[in-house]
Amino acid sequence: MAPLSALFGVCLLVFPVLEPGLVQAGIATGESGSPARPHTFQPLNLTLKGALTAALNNNPDVLLYKERIREAQGQVQTQLGAMLPNISADVRQTRRTQFLGTIGLSPVRTDPFSIFDTRVSATQNLFSLSLIQRWRASRESLRVMEQESEAKRFDMMAGVALVYMEGLKAMAMVNMHEANQQVMIELLETVRQRQRGGVATGLDVARLEAQLAAERQQESSARYDLEHAKLGLINLLALPTEIPLALTDEWLTDVRSVPTPQGAMEEALSQRPEIQAQYTRVKASELAYSSITGERLPSLVAQGDYGLVGNRWNNTLDTYNMTLILQIPIFDGGQREGRIAQARSQWQQESLRMRSVLNQVNMEVHDALASLTAAQEQVSIAQAGFQMATKELNLARERYGVLTSTSHFELTNGLSSVARARENLVTAFFQLNVARVDLARSTGSLHALN
Repeated sequence: MAPLSALFGVCLLVFPVLEPGLVQAGIATGESGSPARPHTFQPLNLTLKGALTAALNNNPDVLLYKERIREAQGQVQTQLGAMLPNISADVRQTRRTQFLGTIGLSPVRTDPFSIFDTRVSATQNLFSLSLIQRWRASRESLRVMEQESEAKRFDMMAGVALVYMEGLKAMAMVNMHEANQQVMIELLETVRQRQRGGVATGLDVARLEAQLAAERQQESSARYDLEHAKLGLINLLALPTEIPLALTDEWLTDVRSVPTPQGAMEEALSQRPEIQAQYTRVKASELAYSSITGERLPSLVAQGDYGLVGNRWNNTLDTYNMTLILQIPIFDGGQREGRIAQARSQWQQESLRMRSVLNQVNMEVHDALASLTAAQEQVSIAQAGFQMATKELNLARERYGVLTSTSHFELTNGLSSVARARENLVTAFFQLNVARVDLARSTGSLHALN
């Protein structure tokens, strides 16, 4: 199949693809305090693959989720620390007097004396089902955050890909209007020659000139659409707005390998991060529920300390204390049962959300496949329509050039048919590539998109 640029009769110059980045020039020179010259940027030739990679590395929303993952890692470390030994030490030198009571009506106290005390204390939870389940739940929460981050990355990649396709559409519209203008200029010269021969009228020339002016206006609008798409990409990639951007990829004009609905759904179930994240949420909420119910069980704690006590640091005796505590929960005013009911409800809510996520993914996969099938059909129809419209225009030009009695309306109708056919072809190719992006997003295979 011929590339889109050949259908328009316009040759596109393809630049070498550079890695997403920018080169700055024009560093400020001169004496201290002199105003710096504005930075200039080399053009950035951006492929679709490069845009997707740059979005993952630069977009602030993606970087925000990376920080949330670090926050969740800190929470896991906190919950793990609750099960590990807690060791502390202190050194104390005091000077005090002691009240001895009263003898008669006069209180009696001791003379001042010194006490030196240094001690190491340790506490260890030997068994607590609640702490164990809290730690496991925090690990699942970390996995949820990692999978949510991956889902955010996929959303960002899909958004970048769609904006890139909008840019390619605007480029194609610009090329289309340029090709239409080229044909109109040639026909306008033919009509003017016939006018000089007394066959055509000024009205015929005016009609073509009006069509040409309309095409130029639409070309100007398409150029704005192209700049708007480039600015959207610059914003998503967190690049300087002044950088010149060139989109170097072209549309695919056909999608040969289309998965079956069953195969696409199996791929989505294994790769969609939203599904994995919801599975993990269900498991985390189950562990949270288990950790609270575990508070009903007794827990075992060991405590101990060892130290030196005396009047001075060089006149001490060693002392120690060891304690084994069995903590048995009896009644806390019903607070624990309330937390258990709340955790049970949250577990059920996440289970219901799992069904909702699966239904949503199933709908997205089937909708993307239907959209791709319809887009392929539209491409075939648009290509056939473009061929017929081109044939109509060529026949009208031949008749207009040979037969003096030929109506000018046949020529203008042919021009209008070709313009509509070209626009339909651009729209069909755009829909095909958007459907390709939607299918990759619905199945979780955006990393393979090119």
